[in-house]
Amino acid sequence: MFTLKLAARAGVLAIAMAGGGAQAQEFVFATGSQGGSWFPVGGAIKAAVEKANPDVTITVTPGAGVANVVGVDSGRFPIAFANSISTVDGQTGKEPFRQATENVCNLGVLYPQYFQIIALDSAGIETLADFKGKRLTTQQNGHTGELLTKAALASVGLSYDDLDDVSHVSYSDSASMMKDGHADVFTLGTAMPAGAVMDIASSRDIDVVGIDEETFRMFKEQNAAFQLRKVPAGAYPGVDEEVNAVTYDTHMIADCDFDGAIVKQVLSAVLDNLDSMAAINKSMSNLTAEEMATDIGVPMHPAAKEFYEERGISFDG
Repeated sequence: MFTLKLAARAGVLAIAMAGGGAQAQEFVFATGSQGGSWFPVGGAIKAAVEKANPDVTITVTPGAGVANVVGVDSGRFPIAFANSISTVDGQTGKEPFRQATENVCNLGVLYPQYFQIIALDSAGIETLADFKGKRLTTQQNGHTGELLTKAALASVGLSYDDLDDVSHVSYSDSASMMKDGHADVFTLGTAMPAGAVMDIASSRDIDVVGIDEETFRMFKEQNAAFQLRKVPAGAYPGVDEEVNAVTYDTHMIADCDFDGAIVKQVLSAVLDNLDSMAAINKSMSNLTAEEMATDIGVPMHPAAKEFYEERGISFDG
């Protein structure tokens, strides 16, 4: 007979094997929408954890940045991917959060995400102010890239009302609109390079529109987790000059009371299998324990802190 016990929080199912000391555990790992990078990276982590730990079973499910933070905090699932900016906002209950999160801990930073402004070369868009009267395609309302688009427009005194047309569609649909000439500019928040943008660049000349330092300061004042990074020349075909971009980080979060042994297994799965991770997202190819342990203003899970200390990382104070 099996004895089934639902863990105190976070949807973890523990199955104690009668007559033995082993205990199998099943839990849900919330990632991102299919077609993005979070879902397949989550699948790679699942495969590595389960291979090294046969008693652990992970169910990878689609999710989204804000929803994942709320889900971990409410105990719907114990571990998830998140955007650093959303997790920081959740701590204070800043919109779109309805209340402050209380039980969300950082596990580790994985890679940067870029707020990317991709314009057709023929559109003549060189700055945010040039959006006026243009046709925009972006994500669905409430998605990170869409929220950042509204904030960027507001920084130069514009809103969607000042544009000729705004479409809220998937990455693939946005790429099709750009290739067909039905949109002038595409905004998105994702890893670099983005497959959808590569698709556009395969048939159209594109520009990456940079963010000036004054606009970045506005973002930074709103959320300390924003960082200014360079989009390098050659990031996409035909893009010959580097420009500034507003960026943030993909990181893993967990219920602060989640099983420490499993936390360490998940972190080991990432750092000890970088080839598998990089096959999905190139920016993870040189990921280090020090980078993962970066302080982004979110409390570190106690077991994650122990893990990094075991890997030679010192936490001052």
